[in-house]
Amino acid sequence: MKSIRSSSKLSLLLITLILAVTGFLISPALPQTRERTVTPSRTEANIKVADIIKTDVDLVTIDALVLQKNTPRVVGGLKQEDFLLSEDGSRQTITHFSQDTLPLSVLLLIDRGGCLDPFGEEVRRAAKDALSRLKPTDEVAVMTYHDTAELQQGFTHDRILLERAINYVPPHDERANHCLNIAFDDAANYMMKAGNPSGRRVIIVVTGVTRNWDCRGGPSNKSATHTVFESGSVVSAIIPKTPEQIAENGVMRWATRFGRLAHAPYIDIQNLADETGGELLRDKPEELDQTFNTLITHLRTRYSFSFVSTNKKRDGTVRNLKINLADGIEKSQGRLVVKARRSYVAPKE
Repeated sequence: MKSIRSSSKLSLLLITLILAVTGFLISPALPQTRERTVTPSRTEANIKVADIIKTDVDLVTIDALVLQKNTPRVVGGLKQEDFLLSEDGSRQTITHFSQDTLPLSVLLLIDRGGCLDPFGEEVRRAAKDALSRLKPTDEVAVMTYHDTAELQQGFTHDRILLERAINYVPPHDERANHCLNIAFDDAANYMMKAGNPSGRRVIIVVTGVTRNWDCRGGPSNKSATHTVFESGSVVSAIIPKTPEQIAENGVMRWATRFGRLAHAPYIDIQNLADETGGELLRDKPEELDQTFNTLITHLRTRYSFSFVSTNKKRDGTVRNLKINLADGIEKSQGRLVVKARRSYVAPKE
């Protein structure tokens, strides 16, 4: 009887999504039903942090995660000379190098729209447990989104305020959309205004849908992506994996591919993660405690290095980055994968 109800629910979900796809192709930009807003952040007391890099606007900071290709085990203990960095094909000199010394600015971005709620009690508990393991110098903010984005808790070091924000996120609204273009634009803009300028910036998305078309009334996917690059944020995602989530996400993946024929713009979180050096981690809701902790461990063990570009033009252009490991590293460590941002936006006069 239980399997019949589950199959009926899954079939209803598929039919609903197919109808939504059909409607989108008639009108590619989905309308918003609410005014776009971001609530102001709460005022936080300044906390002194040792070993902070005093940056100027031309210093570019990069986070890199190094994993063994086949395990994937985090590789620690590498040195500055083990990394080779180039910008648009020109070798750059690394001026600052560290591992797990700079503070983190983590923005938790929670999806509250669509057919399924990805932030159930098991996911909520996993998020609170994982974030409680951050260092006291790390700051966390909570933002939710559907048709609009709303800041529920500004950056804080206070774990009580953080837990309260996670416990009382707004209800899920199945009539609302997953407006990724609005969510990422607002998240990145807030990160630039409020995030620690000398720390490491991370946007963690909790969602069941990793692709969606641009919502009407918000920035284009290209503009939102540019803002993410400009903020210097690493984008990662936690995906609570269920049969219904797999079905919904699968239909959206198919629909966005088909929507290319109608030139329908969309955001793909996997692409954002790849471009910024982040990760998409999927697991069953009841197993997400370990998955969330794995993500936090990866964030804590990333390498940070900075450079001042040899290209002195302050033209606001997107510049391509390439990070390789020095000869001999893989001989001792095995085949390795480096996850790091692939580009950045140059400063502009």
